[in-house]
Amino acid sequence: MDYAATLLSKLPGASRRDHGLRRLVETLESYLPAGQVPAIVGAYEFGAAAHEGQTRKSGEPYISHPIAVAQYLAEMHLDAEAITAAILHDVVEDTEASLGDIRERFGDEVALLVDGVSKLDQIQFRSRAEAQAESFRKMMLAMIEDIRVILVKLADRLHNMKTLGAMPIESRKRIARETLDIYAPIANRLGINRMKVELEDLGFRNLHPMRYRVLERALKKAKGSQRQFVKRISETIGKALAGEGIEGDIIGREKHLYGIYKKMAEKKRLLSDVVDVYGFRIIVNNVSTCYQVLGLVHGIYKPMPGRFKDYVAIPRLNGYQSLHTTLFGPNGLPIEVQIRTRDMDRVAESGVASHWQYKAEDKADATPQRRAREWLANLAELQGTGSSEEFLENVKVDLFPDKIYVFTPKGDIIPLPKGATTVDMAYAIHTDIGNHCVAAKVDRALVPLRTRLANGQTVEIITSKGARPNPNWLNHVRTAKARSAIRLHMKQMRASESIDLGRRLLDRTLKDLGASLRKIGKVRMKTALEELGLNNEAELFEQLGLGERLAPLTARFLLGIDEQGESAPSQASLVIAGTEGLVVGYGKCCYPIPGDDVMGYLSTGRGVVIHRTNCGNLSNFRKHSEKWITCNWEKDIDREFSSQIQVDTYNRPGVLAEVAATLADCGSNIEQVSVLTRHEDCSVLSFLLQVRNRTHLARIMRGVRKMPKVIRVSRDCA
Repeated sequence: MDYAATLLSKLPGASRRDHGLRRLVETLESYLPAGQVPAIVGAYEFGAAAHEGQTRKSGEPYISHPIAVAQYLAEMHLDAEAITAAILHDVVEDTEASLGDIRERFGDEVALLVDGVSKLDQIQFRSRAEAQAESFRKMMLAMIEDIRVILVKLADRLHNMKTLGAMPIESRKRIARETLDIYAPIANRLGINRMKVELEDLGFRNLHPMRYRVLERALKKAKGSQRQFVKRISETIGKALAGEGIEGDIIGREKHLYGIYKKMAEKKRLLSDVVDVYGFRIIVNNVSTCYQVLGLVHGIYKPMPGRFKDYVAIPRLNGYQSLHTTLFGPNGLPIEVQIRTRDMDRVAESGVASHWQYKAEDKADATPQRRAREWLANLAELQGTGSSEEFLENVKVDLFPDKIYVFTPKGDIIPLPKGATTVDMAYAIHTDIGNHCVAAKVDRALVPLRTRLANGQTVEIITSKGARPNPNWLNHVRTAKARSAIRLHMKQMRASESIDLGRRLLDRTLKDLGASLRKIGKVRMKTALEELGLNNEAELFEQLGLGERLAPLTARFLLGIDEQGESAPSQASLVIAGTEGLVVGYGKCCYPIPGDDVMGYLSTGRGVVIHRTNCGNLSNFRKHSEKWITCNWEKDIDREFSSQIQVDTYNRPGVLAEVAATLADCGSNIEQVSVLTRHEDCSVLSFLLQVRNRTHLARIMRGVRKMPKVIRVSRDCA
């Protein structure tokens, strides 16, 4: 009896069923010390008991899912703790077992990994977009603590994608889009090519099933002739290697469907143009042999100019290394060739998970792990004051890098996205250098900071202690790190300056009224803040400094001074955001309604009077800029407002009654009507109406305009 069977035979009752455990144990035996495998089988026993009676939508026992996730990670040679966490990753969320039970049975490290994976799905959100962004944000933060969390999550997503057929079509498409937008790029960014390819093809199949089937059929038809062609080229290259005494494996690369689809969509190519490109991978023993083989294949087939890339000397951001070249093959067909060592091939397929020895210090600085950790550490700098959706968009930029490589004056290589500027370079070196940069030299020549960089340039950043980021840089930078750092600095400066300005404005206004901030007292200030819906004095001062509230009105409110002679409706103070508890009226010169762009004007004896921004009377008030306040309408206003329209009609009997009837049919009451002018052929009528908002008014005007006796309808504005 083999080792796996022996372990299985010791499991009690229902846990003895295989569910893929035999295959998992055999994989684990190939690289883990034998003493660690029984503990993993114990995790299976614990998980099987916890999930007993639960099934997937496909009808399979639930435990088959975590075992499949563990199998993916075992094939990447992850450590015992990660495999154990994979088996238990749904236990806390879907069963009665607690995190404390896992910690007690399997240790702190496994409990932290399980918690890192399971907590991502426990948060409630107001919208689907927020849910996706927030869970993505938390996943990234968890990754910064331990990369194994995202490896478990990626394997979890991969198995879910393989069993997506049991889900409703809407759910399949949503999950497929999320996989293509988020998870496949993360796998690519971490260099896990095998998982990235599978996630992309599964996402493509579920998001665009018809396109997938068309491409799949076309590839199957083309494979017969391709097989002979690939065999002939492989034999030719093999003979050349043998002639030089070089040991190497030659593999004809399979094209994956999503890669073909993307190439067709992005480069507007026909299917035949994409399918007829042949790919080969040559794997040799050492780096020097890679370059020797490159010369050899260039001697057999002519290389295409400008199509050679050396990712061995300058690896990609995710640690990928290989020589790429494109050749003119037989009959002029293009041949894509990748040349790499066996270690490079392992990194290309498994990325950050290759050579995985999580606790071994001598491996802590290995290229793929180091590069992945550098990227993950940078994500911490994006955790500024932005929203989760903004964070998601920032990180998406870095997940799809079209890369360039530039050099510092000392020869250090800085990888950047294509189109990056010298400011991106400054922030890539360090946030402080970006915040204080004033100029840059590219290949020793001074250039503007908005200059886009190209491959191989040497860039020197010039800084000054007194310099600060320029908001205009946001129009030019490409990297998420630069954009996030600039925005954060702007927000901090704006808030600090606004608070100081608001404090001074309010104190000066209070002194004009015979009081001061000190005399207001903490009790009155606290009560006022509660009535205004603010958390602290800093928020009030910031709003005053930004012009969102007027200091004279706020001062009167704090002192309890009422304006006299106000005739505005009592509920008006609830309609304009930023004027809560203050007297608000509406200009009778322009009759503003919800949906209009508006400004507020501090009028003596009337409080704040709201005008449309295109009101003709605004020119009379321009010289009193200190009395203006920026206003916005509150959402979901449930009341009516006065609005005026002018109707030009043919001078026919009964036309006024017909227009009035149409207005009533549109749900509007007429407050006032007057005849402005009357000629032999036409009349100009003015109606003062009750409307809810701009949409309601537009519907009224469309209804009137359709009348056969109406020439023109317009909205009055002085």
